[in-house]
Amino acid sequence: MEPALIGTRLASAAIGPLLRKLLAGDGPGAGLTGADRPVRLASLLSFRGEKRTLTEKDVRKLAATLVARTCEGPGGPPFPLDETEAVTDALAARLLALGDLDMDDVQAVHLGARALARRLSAAASTPDGLAADSVLYLETATEWACRHILEFFTRRPSFVARTLVEQTRGQAALARKVDALTAAHPGPLAEDAAFERRYLAHLARIHGHLTIHGIDLRDTREEWPLDVAYLSLEATGDARDPERDPREHASLRADLAPAAHDRILLRGQAGSGKTTLVQWLTVSACATPPAEGMGYLHGRIPFVLPLRTLTRHGERLPDAERFLSAADCPLTPPDGWADRVLSAGRGLVLVDGIDEIPEAERGRARDWLRGLLAAYEGGNRWLVTSRPTAVRDDWLARDGFTELTLSPMTPAEVATFVRRWHRAAGPAAAPYEQRLLDALRTTEHVARLATNPLMCGLVCALHHERRGYLPRGRGSLYEAALSMLLVRRDRERGMGAPYGVDLDEAPQIQLVQRLAYWMTLNDRFQMARGHAESLVAEALPAMGLTDHAPDRVFTHLLHRSGLLREPTADTVDFVHRTFQDYLAAKALVDHWDIGVLVRNATDDRWEDVLRMAVGHARPREAAEILSELLKAADAAAADRPSRLRLVLLAATALSHATEVAPEVRAEILRRTGEVIPPRDVDEARELAGAGRMLLELLPGPEGLDESTARLVVVAATHVLSDAAVPFLARYADHPSLAVRAQLVWAWQRYDARAYADEVIARLDPTELRLQVLDDERAAELLRLGLTPELLDLSASVSADRAAAVLDRCDPRELRLLDHPPGGELAPLGPLGSLEYLALPTDAVWRTTDLPEGVPLRRLNFLSLPVDGLTGLTRHPLLGELPYLPEPTPAVWRDLRALTQVERMSFGAQALADCPEDVVLPWVSFLVCYGGGRRREHSLDDVVRVFPGVQLLYLSGGTFDVSRAGELTALRAVRTSSVALTGTEGLPSRVRVSG
Repeated sequence: MEPALIGTRLASAAIGPLLRKLLAGDGPGAGLTGADRPVRLASLLSFRGEKRTLTEKDVRKLAATLVARTCEGPGGPPFPLDETEAVTDALAARLLALGDLDMDDVQAVHLGARALARRLSAAASTPDGLAADSVLYLETATEWACRHILEFFTRRPSFVARTLVEQTRGQAALARKVDALTAAHPGPLAEDAAFERRYLAHLARIHGHLTIHGIDLRDTREEWPLDVAYLSLEATGDARDPERDPREHASLRADLAPAAHDRILLRGQAGSGKTTLVQWLTVSACATPPAEGMGYLHGRIPFVLPLRTLTRHGERLPDAERFLSAADCPLTPPDGWADRVLSAGRGLVLVDGIDEIPEAERGRARDWLRGLLAAYEGGNRWLVTSRPTAVRDDWLARDGFTELTLSPMTPAEVATFVRRWHRAAGPAAAPYEQRLLDALRTTEHVARLATNPLMCGLVCALHHERRGYLPRGRGSLYEAALSMLLVRRDRERGMGAPYGVDLDEAPQIQLVQRLAYWMTLNDRFQMARGHAESLVAEALPAMGLTDHAPDRVFTHLLHRSGLLREPTADTVDFVHRTFQDYLAAKALVDHWDIGVLVRNATDDRWEDVLRMAVGHARPREAAEILSELLKAADAAAADRPSRLRLVLLAATALSHATEVAPEVRAEILRRTGEVIPPRDVDEARELAGAGRMLLELLPGPEGLDESTARLVVVAATHVLSDAAVPFLARYADHPSLAVRAQLVWAWQRYDARAYADEVIARLDPTELRLQVLDDERAAELLRLGLTPELLDLSASVSADRAAAVLDRCDPRELRLLDHPPGGELAPLGPLGSLEYLALPTDAVWRTTDLPEGVPLRRLNFLSLPVDGLTGLTRHPLLGELPYLPEPTPAVWRDLRALTQVERMSFGAQALADCPEDVVLPWVSFLVCYGGGRRREHSLDDVVRVFPGVQLLYLSGGTFDVSRAGELTALRAVRTSSVALTGTEGLPSRVRVSG
């Protein structure tokens, strides 16, 4: 008889009660009283000891009953009937041998059913002369009996207590041995661990606070704790990916992006929060316990590498062993420590500011980065930040980097920032909070300024400092900020002259302007302190300030201006790049260096400088700068990207000008119209920089093909003005799913009700995923009576409102977003149509939380259910599970119950760790992820665990497919970033595609 059929009969519920008779009643606890002796197996058996209830004869009768019951049923007896008595005697002898084993119940369970059965077989030998079927039955029956017995042991109340005691004792003994070994033989591991504790504490201290410019008003502090101040922003992915589902806008929380992508190139405008994100990731990796959602960084070692610091003196970029010293970390690691960290795949490498090194040096920086990637291939996470146009789109594409862009702050994020700012600023700021929130909603020029954390901070500070009044325009905002920082702040706080220097606003601006001018002309964002002091000293005589000591003037600027800082003891830079750009632009206009401006117009690092220069310039000067930009665009006619860049730079600079001749303005609008509509997503986003005027130039949907219509909508949705809503409404009836998906994504950027009425309510819902990210939008969905079949629901939506939305919609596909880590997942209620469900990261959930009776076909989760996977058997249509990165043996065994699941995904190492007794022959589609190319994986474990696979997808590694022929159902192998070996052994029936 087949072993599987024998096992089925032995697994019957009727066998369990028979074997239960072998065991005595349970003890009271963990056995810690008295002489503290372990509870031996003999004392747990009903046929041993003074209080036994079974005799050896009874055990034989029990074995006979067990044998008789397993011989019943279809398929015939499992062994020759004339050997029944011999088999029964042998099985009884094995059961009786339980009493002779020198172990306790905890040890027996740890040993496992198969090993315990081997012990019993050795203790009671098998009679000679038995048929092979009888021997097979006896071995199988012994193992199944052991499974039942061990299951009974684990159900005893005292077992848990005993297990905890044994674990505690074992851990304590192991800790003592490790400590003794470490003390006797201190080596790299001990040194590394001790250093890492110091290093992480150091990083947490230096990166654990965030400076909010302008908050230091009167008695408020200048820095916030980062975990209070940090505001998570959205990062938008590459929408051009042909594999992307058009129903889903490729966006995610920026701080969770490294959980989904090992290598990221993150673009963002000045002040958008790139460096703050680097700080947050660093501190999150250092924190115990980790912050909300950041558990994926636990155990990682951050390396913070600001490129402006690494190359300030033209040094060669550092190898791993010089990471810390090059970044001015004062700690000295053990020899080879960084190499060991990165080789083990534990690193979090944060390369900040590709745009802050000269363009000529960026190729060298990429070669340096590629060298590191080649040396430390597997497991590490890499993040590189840059301004949007500093490097071309595919700059790191072949190195496996995912490109993301930090989005401007949404109105909801701006409101959150404003509330936090006023809370940190103290009670005196409270009266101004609501007034500013109202101004942001009703005054367009204010809302246009507050689009990133830096500008939000300045707007809050100026609004408070000016008692609720704000200047109009970006230039006026900076001018007012400089006045506040350089003069009024100290004067109104009664600071006097702490360095013996009392300067008016104008000379201070001239001096810091001089520093900004030198840095910008020399492509630097830092300068030596001695050089900065000499520039100040040279300027004082021309300003009539010969009675001021140069060193004191410089010290005053450094410590009191609020604009300069010392990143190291011998260097100086501006607190933010934007201040340097603004002051350099003013100096360039004062010197009338128009040729310098235009020659550098195609350099991304000069874009803001040029725009601000137009803002500083008088009308005739502004017209000349803009006209020269158009001439440069003409000269670059054959190079469309450069021409587009120059025309758009003129268009965006136009909005900074106070006054410009009408003919110049008209020419810029005409030329901008020539580059519309955009040809790709990057052009669309660049066009949005022109602001509201772009809306007058973009075409309507009439006569546009689907691709062009989508690009026009992308451009318009990146114009952060409510004036965009009527324009976007013109596209609300467009049939393209990609256009409709972009319109849904933009809902969060505009007034919830106006956008809902003019756009959302008119969209064709077919295959369209609707995103409800807060209570305001949930209320609009309910008001309009919308019932989307595909729904994204954020945890920011209150429980009552979320329940009402789900009750109304009953979606076919539901994705739950941004759930608090460690939070319980609320039961999903009376859903009846659900086919696809995506659960939030780190949610605590049970299979009983899932709605009953729904046709659930796909389930996506990152955290395993508390009650195990076997509860998913209640969903017979469930055919696909998500990638399971590190399944435990218990998880593997749970998967044996899910015979309805045909599609699974695992890592090659996880397959290698699958227990020998787990076989999943019903899985027909398997995705297997390798590691780096240097590691070769065989298909041995695929053949063993998934013998019925029909389609095999291999990703990321080197695979030996010589055993593929043993997968008799295999029809196709698909690959992604994979090298194959052993292909000569592939059967002709197997198609290979990549």
